[in-house]
Amino acid sequence: MSTPVIFVSAAFLLGLLFGSFLNVCISRLPKHESIVTPRSRCPECGAAIRWYDNIPILSWIFLRARCRECKQRIPWRYPLVEFFTAIWFLVCTSNYLGQFGRVHDFGGGFLVSDVSPLIVAFGLAIFGFLLIGLIVMDWQTHLLPNAFTLTGIAIGLFLVCTQAIFLVPHEGDVILNTTHQLRMSSPGSNAAHGNIFLTGTEALVFGRIAAIVGAAGLLLIVRWVYQLIRHREGLGLGDVKLIAMVAAFLGFWPAILALFIGTLTASAYGLILMARGRANALTKLPLGSFISAGGLIAALFGSRLIEMYTAMLQ
Repeated sequence: MSTPVIFVSAAFLLGLLFGSFLNVCISRLPKHESIVTPRSRCPECGAAIRWYDNIPILSWIFLRARCRECKQRIPWRYPLVEFFTAIWFLVCTSNYLGQFGRVHDFGGGFLVSDVSPLIVAFGLAIFGFLLIGLIVMDWQTHLLPNAFTLTGIAIGLFLVCTQAIFLVPHEGDVILNTTHQLRMSSPGSNAAHGNIFLTGTEALVFGRIAAIVGAAGLLLIVRWVYQLIRHREGLGLGDVKLIAMVAAFLGFWPAILALFIGTLTASAYGLILMARGRANALTKLPLGSFISAGGLIAALFGSRLIEMYTAMLQ
């Protein structure tokens, strides 16, 4: 079996395990319950789930989607979360292996310059894990737990700082006055082309912090203006933390793209519900679910979509 196939298969299996754990988080975090204890139990009868009934996807199939003890139906949500988490891990791994394979032979060594793309792929896997969980939790409970959003912001910043450590010299430097040469007064000194305004490390870390503050600040302003005009809350703080988390992983403009996609699809969904008589202008929609889905799209296609949009404006 070739090296890429082994890694992709391992990523899919790891995604299934993380998806199983994600189901625990989805079930317990909105209720402020521990995700460690007690062991997994049937939500209907409370019977502890045996280890062989807790194998991702397969146990659900073998049990015919019913609890072994009380025979109550096990929702489709459980295998779907496991499957899509596994698919997300597979996609992140495939993208990284595709980049690695274009630069190196898989039989060759691993260079320090390969660390940054690896951190990005690892970060995207975690990012998808968090967003898939938030999609389901907000859809079911209209809650976006801090354990995911605030922790996600911290993880995103940590990964950016780690990525900054492995930047090669002068990679990502912000240069000003590139046409002007600065010369040292001592004889024989070399000429430096341009002034370094920010090093690559500073630009990456400070830029990501600015993205978090900017994205969250934008939604806070929208939230404040809505309350000022309508005299009621139209946007929860959970959505603000969510968009800050997207910015922590992806940056400002991908976060704005995720917000745009989420708002657009949520509005379309609301209009469909109103046309079918199942909602009105005051119906609360799970906006966080749509923003999270937009975050997944932005993570995979954000760069190309933003480039297409900027090309249209030129």
